[in-house]
Amino acid sequence: MPYTKEQIEELDVLLHYNLESTLEGIKVHKTAKPELIAAVKRLHEKGLITQMDGGYLTDLGHEAAEHAQSLLLILAQPQAMTS
Repeated sequence: MPYTKEQIEELDVLLHYNLESTLEGIKVHKTAKPELIAAVKRLHEKGLITQMDGGYLTDLGHEAAEHAQSLLLILAQPQAMTS
């Protein structure tokens, strides 16, 4: 099952969080792109972030952001040579 456009937008938001600090959140302004605002709202509704306009990661959100950021790093690696 492929990712939906909405899921990719949510993953993109999770990539913006700094996992080094629980005291650092994000703020999405009302002038942001509508799809970004919608993605942040969905993440809040799913209990991954604390505020409708961003805020901090919840425990579940932190875990999801870790996975999203790890996946991006894995996919960014050059292909391994196979013999």
